[in-house]
Amino acid sequence: MADILLQGVGTLVALMAAALVVFWFVQDVTQKKHTILRNFPVIGRLRYLFERQGEYFRQYFFANDREEMPFNRAIRSWVYRLAKNEGGAIGFGSTNNMSESGNILFVNAPFPVLEEERETTPPKTIGEGYCREPFVARSVVNISGMSYGALSGPAVRALSRGAAEAGCWMDTGEGGLSPHHIEGGADIIMQIGTAKYGVRDAEGRLSDARLRELAPKVRAFELKLSQGAKPGKGGVLPAAKVSEEIAAIRGIEAHRDSISPNRHHDIADADQLLDAIVRIREVTGKPVGVKTAIGGWEFMQQLCEAIHRRGLAAAPDFLVIDGGEGGTGAAPQALMDHMALPIAEALPRVVDALIENGLRERICVVASGKLVTSAKAAWALCAGADFVNTARGFMFALGCIQALRCHTNTCPTGITTHNRRLQRGLVVEEKYVRVANYCRNINAEIDMIAHSCGLKHAREFRREHLRIVRNAYESVALSTLYPYPDRPDARVKLAS
Repeated sequence: MADILLQGVGTLVALMAAALVVFWFVQDVTQKKHTILRNFPVIGRLRYLFERQGEYFRQYFFANDREEMPFNRAIRSWVYRLAKNEGGAIGFGSTNNMSESGNILFVNAPFPVLEEERETTPPKTIGEGYCREPFVARSVVNISGMSYGALSGPAVRALSRGAAEAGCWMDTGEGGLSPHHIEGGADIIMQIGTAKYGVRDAEGRLSDARLRELAPKVRAFELKLSQGAKPGKGGVLPAAKVSEEIAAIRGIEAHRDSISPNRHHDIADADQLLDAIVRIREVTGKPVGVKTAIGGWEFMQQLCEAIHRRGLAAAPDFLVIDGGEGGTGAAPQALMDHMALPIAEALPRVVDALIENGLRERICVVASGKLVTSAKAAWALCAGADFVNTARGFMFALGCIQALRCHTNTCPTGITTHNRRLQRGLVVEEKYVRVANYCRNINAEIDMIAHSCGLKHAREFRREHLRIVRNAYESVALSTLYPYPDRPDARVKLAS
């Protein structure tokens, strides 16, 4: 009897499989959209399956440790080890091709700094002398802007708790200040995007009342002009992610696409930008900065000229320079691939513009754009940055596996999805520790590089401490590629 039953089940399964193949065959030969399926019904479906799965097969089976984009396995593994507090040591030599063009090499000192001579990298105060409540920033490396909505609630809570534990700041991204940001007790920089989410009135305009309400909860405000992933285009949060909670935080309707414009309606030139900075600083008493990608030198010239006319009190307290290689948010590939300068060129040019105009001491500089390793962060300090922001470095610390599904609400690690079942895998009590470990360890490695260069702490880095590989036989000092400008006349002019 059991054998007859099994045979019956087997026959039924075979008939169902045959029926499915027949259904696919008829569907494929009659459809008009896909040539491959029309000419090769059923079997042609394998082509689309392999195309969808190819990037994952390459990641795990075919690409070597230094081949993948946007981040290769060697870098991801390095971040994972720091986050797990397993140390950054490797054996049997580096897999990094040190003779590859663009590689960075630090100039080791013949007599490095002894253990007892080392100093703790000092904090730096943002906005001192120009706002009522300046911000003392303790960590060199900090969490870049990632909105609640783009990130899940558990991810934001883990980042907030980890940031508080490690002493770094956390940028809210343009989605507004949520309870999840505040919960961990971290230093918060609130980003004001082009849609004014979280600080808008009923008509979508900047609200002084909302600014005053939120000011006690944050350390600084950041006006976002653009980001490296998509300069010139606003953000989009799909309707599926716009819950009642997120809508209330942003001040918009729930369950509808949250689309921010490609620029602030009330900021069309450098003077209007300074007007907004002064307004926010006067209303809140907090430092106010600007985040932008850089496409050329006109913007910095116009900004510096406007500050010259109006005085140092009108200047932003900090600039966040985002390289064109940034990219936690979803963006059109045409912009992601080809818009804005990479951080390697944008950062030193911006720093030079500030030096030439006597503004370097007034304005702190924050570098952002694939700076997830201690070496890249130390490069940014050599180039002239005061701080480094990273988003994807902290996403890796949370457990990101670079599944490339950030925009689909199907993130398998629970970081960028609002699917409760997938969020379950992200245990805040475990992941916040990894966030803190990554922050502390990357800062420690930056100091280690500084000590190897003969410096007492990381704020002593200068361009002569770094060389850029040109080819297999030659490297050049960063100070040669970008010599420090000297414009004392500009400093005198501003001081007067």
